[in-house]
Formats: sequence, structure tokens, C-alpha cells
Amino acid sequence: MDHSRSRQVLGPLSKDGRIKTRDLEIRPVLEREAVLFYLDNQQLRSAEMVERLVARCDAIHRAVEKGGPAAYAVRLDRIERTWP
Repeated sequence: MDHSRSRQVLGPLSKDGRIKTRDLEIRPVLEREAVLFYLDNQQLRSAEMVERLVARCDAIHRAVEKGGPAAYAVRLDRIERTWP
């Protein structure tokens, strides 16, 4: 997944880390009932990004099973639903 693109689709993060959405930008996620995951820290090294995703794999699978549309931040110790 191209995380920079996901930020473009959903818009910038607010100060509390939640995604600011605009109708035009969120439409593809809504239309496809997508479940989107993004790293909450884009400054990580590539290996750290992969490690974080692998460490949260079970939680990510549970979120996908719940269905979308939804967006989740992949944090150091958990995933957190940030939209809607």
C-alpha cells in the first residue's frame, strides 16, 4: 500500500491524529466500502514500518472482517479507528 496516497485520499491529520475528511476525497473509500490502514508515523525506517504492520497483523485482520468503510491508524502498540 502506498501510504502517501492514502493520506491524499483521506486528507491531512488533525492535531489529535484523526483524519480530516472532505466529501470529494473520501468518496472512493465510501464507494468501495474500503478498510484503509496507515502508519501514524511516516518518519519510520522501512524495516520499522514493516515490523509495525506485522506486529498488528491480527488486529488488522479483525478490522478487515468488520468491514468498511473505515480508516485505521497503525500505532506502535495498537490500531485505532480514526474514521468515521
